[in-house]
Amino acid sequence: MQSPATATLSLGRCFLGAATMASGVLQLVTGEFVRLVPWWPAWLPVKAAWPYLVGVCLVVIGFAVLSGRRARTAATLLGAMILTMVLLLWPHPFIWNPVVDRPFFRGFMWTNPLKALALLGGAAILAGRSPGEPRPLAALVHGFSRREALGPVFLALFLVVCGVQHFVYSRFVVMMVPSWIPPGQMFWTHFTGVALIAGGAGVLAPRVSRLAASLSGVMIFLWVLLLHIPRALAGPNHSNETAGVFEALALSGVAFLVAGTRAPDSGPQR
Repeated sequence: MQSPATATLSLGRCFLGAATMASGVLQLVTGEFVRLVPWWPAWLPVKAAWPYLVGVCLVVIGFAVLSGRRARTAATLLGAMILTMVLLLWPHPFIWNPVVDRPFFRGFMWTNPLKALALLGGAAILAGRSPGEPRPLAALVHGFSRREALGPVFLALFLVVCGVQHFVYSRFVVMMVPSWIPPGQMFWTHFTGVALIAGGAGVLAPRVSRLAASLSGVMIFLWVLLLHIPRALAGPNHSNETAGVFEALALSGVAFLVAGTRAPDSGPQR
């Protein structure tokens, strides 16, 4: 019988692996990057081929993570891809879209890179907690897996910033809340904002870290079921909304991975 920590880590691994593989399939179907990946630099050669190449990599990596075979190597490669994207691509909006008015409240310029960092932290945890030490990439994998402590920090930062943005952009967020859920859309906009901030702060508090990460993972997964899947089915931009399903599922997986590392008996899986 699995310990609670091992079960939580396994759930996070399955969510992250399934979301990664599904995102790759979506890119292969649409032939374009979706959600997290920003505009590709114009100077990049063979620009049209990159979504397919990255899509194939995501499918292979996601399958390895989901199956648990070579999961440590796959998580390291996923982390390398995300880190490259953060360093080389995300500064692009800041350079080409300089913010003059309210510089710290342009949500898309902060939320998306923080999502990427949260996923990077999840990949580092997965690399550190998965069994095996592959020979060809042993040094790279070992070095990356030792960075798993960044996982809770990146997740906490993402949650807190998103919680603040629920208040700053409440008139936008309220439109995303299903109208049929009582007591009202604005209530849930503010409630989830508080929950995100509390979850982010709790992840960094040792006594409640496991509980905060677990509840955050459950909350984000509920958004997958109640918000993202209905929006994907309704359209009109089906591919972008479908990518949102996988993105939220991956972030839920990261939260569960963090929760698994905060449990008292959360040693490496064997």
